[in-house]
Amino acid sequence: MAETTSNQTTNGALTDLPEEILIHILSFLPTLYAVQTSLVSRQFRSLWSRVPSLDFSYDLFPSAVPDPTRLFASLVDRALLLRSISPIQTFRLSFLYYYRYSSHVDSWLRCAVTRFHARELHLDLYIDKEYQNEVSLDEMYEFPFAVLRDSRVEVLSLTRCYIWLPADMNLVSIRTVHLERIEMTDEMVRDLISGCPNLEDLEIHDCHGMENLKICSQKLKRLALGYFYDCDERNTVEIDCRNLWFLKFDCCSFTQFRLKNASCLVEFHIGIVHMEQYYCLWTKMVKLLEQAPHVKSLNVENWWLKFVISENPFPKSFKLQNVRLLELRTGYTQYDLIGMAALLALCPNLETMILDYLHKIEEDESLPEEISNIPVNLNIPRLKEVKMLKFFGSEDEHTFVTMLKKQGAALWKITLFPFKIEGNSCHQYPPVVLRRKPCQCEVTGSSSP
Repeated sequence: MAETTSNQTTNGALTDLPEEILIHILSFLPTLYAVQTSLVSRQFRSLWSRVPSLDFSYDLFPSAVPDPTRLFASLVDRALLLRSISPIQTFRLSFLYYYRYSSHVDSWLRCAVTRFHARELHLDLYIDKEYQNEVSLDEMYEFPFAVLRDSRVEVLSLTRCYIWLPADMNLVSIRTVHLERIEMTDEMVRDLISGCPNLEDLEIHDCHGMENLKICSQKLKRLALGYFYDCDERNTVEIDCRNLWFLKFDCCSFTQFRLKNASCLVEFHIGIVHMEQYYCLWTKMVKLLEQAPHVKSLNVENWWLKFVISENPFPKSFKLQNVRLLELRTGYTQYDLIGMAALLALCPNLETMILDYLHKIEEDESLPEEISNIPVNLNIPRLKEVKMLKFFGSEDEHTFVTMLKKQGAALWKITLFPFKIEGNSCHQYPPVVLRRKPCQCEVTGSSSP
């Protein structure tokens, strides 16, 4: 009886809210859950159909039911039929695709674009690795680009499907394209960029088939390339985008990297597995900084000791004069600190440094004696703030914090984020903040566990 009263009180509190707020709350739920709220009360019966987004997620669907894909398709059909005809912001579909559902997916996309005038279209036909054992690799959906003609779609995200680009494609509304697990040729990338004349944000992730990738655009502002592994000797990437301000390489193994007209580039990210076999790739990406003199934010691994003692480092006069924010994945051994010091020497105007844990699959090389005996000097004349993510409380980490306090004349704040791994569980604790006083640093906030 008490439980019934509690439910009635909760329902009463919900129904007292304005419909605009209820609809906003429902917009954070997958459509399957939003539809279920129609059982709460009469007021809720039609609210889900006015939510400005549709999110059909197959991985949230009960797999124990007989023929779940057929039941899921029926749910999508019925939801689209019953929904009120009003514009939506986002249409998101993740689905375990089979050829027999081709006409269903066609109609769902057409409904989202032409009936509901969606501005964002997200189609994921991969979902998760565990589902791929159930589907033949030959069963791939061909995305109908023709449905986007004269549409309002600004964001297009496609995962695991075939794409074919009509020669006369002119999708002026599209600003953002994210492609993942799609077979593409160099010509298809070129046609995509030319067919979307207002494209500003392009992400190509874990796609194959390109040999000499050329990305040339006057409008592109953000570019992210990820998981181009095991490229052979023919694979190159050339980027010529004079308005590009953000560039990210995540695990890219192109043989050659070329960067042109990068005067607007201010944010540069490099990420790759920290193994000896990938060091040469890391070097090729880092060397692109010579063509990007105005970078203000740099995100990279700490492989800098190996780089500065290599045969082809930066010229002695080279400096990253404009870098104000550095995000560095690193350890805190003597090897790491010497490499960090070498990088900091290139960034004389650095103001903020964020340090994250670097997972090393292989051990560092031994330090040459002539280097190991040199005291580490951190060149941080303008550094104001340091954040140490995943602070394990090791002796090396505490030694590094002491160095920061002694050598950072401008440093006024160090934030430690205590982190512990116990068995199979990880624990993140509240941050510890060290603030500089006129004569000392004071600990505020919670203490380290």
